[in-house]
Amino acid sequence: REDAALGSGPAARRPGQGAAPSRMFSYRREGGGAPGRAGTARFLAQHNTWGFVATRAARGKIQGMPYGNCLLLSDGPINNSTGIPFFYVTPKDNTVTDLLKNPMASLTLPEADGNFCRKNVIDPEDPRCARLTLTGQMVTVPPEEVEFAKQAMFSRHPVVRKWPRSYEWFFMKMNIEHIWLQSW
Repeated sequence: REDAALGSGPAARRPGQGAAPSRMFSYRREGGGAPGRAGTARFLAQHNTWGFVATRAARGKIQGMPYGNCLLLSDGPINNSTGIPFFYVTPKDNTVTDLLKNPMASLTLPEADGNFCRKNVIDPEDPRCARLTLTGQMVTVPPEEVEFAKQAMFSRHPVVRKWPRSYEWFFMKMNIEHIWLQSW
């Protein structure tokens, strides 16, 4: 019914009208890397410097409820993007407390950091701005990968080197199990 009221979608099609094109909106994504869905997903993973991590709360009155937080991330140094999100975290953060008890999480990377939405004055929540959601397990980075995680995070977020050491910072990464891309 909502589609009909808005004058779009299957409910609003007139008899004899063909199916809607595969892309509801047509635009050229500048600087978006390789074309297609995989290229868009890689672009979002490489160029986002933060993401929204959703967990299941493990504490207090909200135990078992969904909980989310924005975290800085990097998928590698600029010249060595891996597609694997790395995080520099502290156990003092509620999100990390949740992850240490239940490592399943989702990570949403919006196109808000890109130029398309900003240049075209489009709200990042507009469907024309792509969003990538990765789900999987958040794990502590093993010792053999810590140096790479440092390079990944510190090259993109130099300020984190100055964060208080008393917060017991460590590196986590997401072992991706599912990928969902909204790219209209």
